[in-house]
Amino acid sequence: MKKQRQPWVVGVSGASGTPYAAAVIRGLLDAGEAVDLVVSRAARLTILDETGISFRDAYWRADLANWLARDLDGADLAYWAAGDLAAGPSSGSYPAKGMVVVPASTAAVAGIALGLSKDLLQRAADVTLKERRPLVVVPRETPYTRSTLRHLLDLADAGAVVLPASPAFYHGPTEVQQLVDFVAGKVLDVLGVEHTLFRRWTGELGAARAVSEK
Repeated sequence: MKKQRQPWVVGVSGASGTPYAAAVIRGLLDAGEAVDLVVSRAARLTILDETGISFRDAYWRADLANWLARDLDGADLAYWAAGDLAAGPSSGSYPAKGMVVVPASTAAVAGIALGLSKDLLQRAADVTLKERRPLVVVPRETPYTRSTLRHLLDLADAGAVVLPASPAFYHGPTEVQQLVDFVAGKVLDVLGVEHTLFRRWTGELGAARAVSEK
């Protein structure tokens, strides 16, 4: 009997921070995981603004390969248009492992916290919560308003993991991509997906810096 496909749903909203989304997707694919992708309409504008790459429904695989800067032949990928509320991830019976919203705009955070389901990204996140599957929300905003803080608290109370895009420096980063990969690696840690995106803390002060300086 063929093993049932169980993807991670990755929702990309319109907040600045599309490199975080790309790093998470690459990390999941590198680990051999199946990925279902939902890109909001606002996110398409952000991807275009931050990378110069168009993301189109009809050419999503080619555009994704361009965005991730890699060949996607053999990758277990599916794409669902943000306006398709009849898509697989809109139902609790769809066998997803869980979901990551990265980056998560304040509008997406509010919509998920309030259960608005105004597009597939919000609906899929709502389904993830109601089915008690892992949901990781990666807000990329600063500072936070009181309403956003309340929405984030509501998400945490509902079972989501709120993981702000806040990179650390103890792993000795020397490039921007290493800061991005740190956040992506923390997302994968929550999902239980193995990766080598950053050096882990060993308890030895200055160890990562010493490696970087060699």
